[in-house]
Amino acid sequence: MGQFLHTFFSPLDFLRATPQIWNGFQVNLEVMVVAEAFVLVLALLLAIVRGLPGRAAAPLRGAAILYTDIFRGTPLVLVLYIVLGFATLNYVGLSAETLFTNAVIALTLVYTAYVTEVYRAGIESVHPSQRMAARSLGLSYWQSLRYVVLPQAIRRVVPPLLNDFIGLQKDTALISIIGVTESVTQANIYSSNYFNYAGHTVAAVFFIFLTIPLARFTDHIIRQRERRERAQAF
Repeated sequence: MGQFLHTFFSPLDFLRATPQIWNGFQVNLEVMVVAEAFVLVLALLLAIVRGLPGRAAAPLRGAAILYTDIFRGTPLVLVLYIVLGFATLNYVGLSAETLFTNAVIALTLVYTAYVTEVYRAGIESVHPSQRMAARSLGLSYWQSLRYVVLPQAIRRVVPPLLNDFIGLQKDTALISIIGVTESVTQANIYSSNYFNYAGHTVAAVFFIFLTIPLARFTDHIIRQRERRERAQAF
């Protein structure tokens, strides 16, 4: 037991590893924020494309469905390696040296597929009568989507969106496998230098400290929405 505590919870190693792990964790935060910004925009666009009416839009709908099926079904680890493979071939301006960019692209590709389905569920949850009422008032398809459907849909999907971003935040730990020097990489370096795994415990603490507030905020949003729905029911 004493050896276990020393290996993972040594106070001296905690203090010594924290600055090094924090430097790496800042990279995790940067990747998370940039990827989230791209995901929010791209996923909304794909969700809108999936809902386009008419036969003329069928190819676009099919492409959106194919995209979500492929990237929801492919593990993030494999997508990271595939993006790195494209980078080593110097395709579309990528290179093996732009590791930060490669990590953002891989996370964006995968999480856009998941968040697209979240947005789509929110859009489809808006009753068709509201869209019909907007059209009867003279609004075009795009105007009714912008002013009537999307505001309601986005409010409804905030909790699942936050849950997806908690997952994205944790999955930034995987970018170490393509060579990004983030918190897990720094923990591995510390472990190699000092033969102690306290650095990994420090990295876990950083992730937990970021995840718990997001989870509690998500719970708060859900409770608020439930209270509003109960109030509207009476």
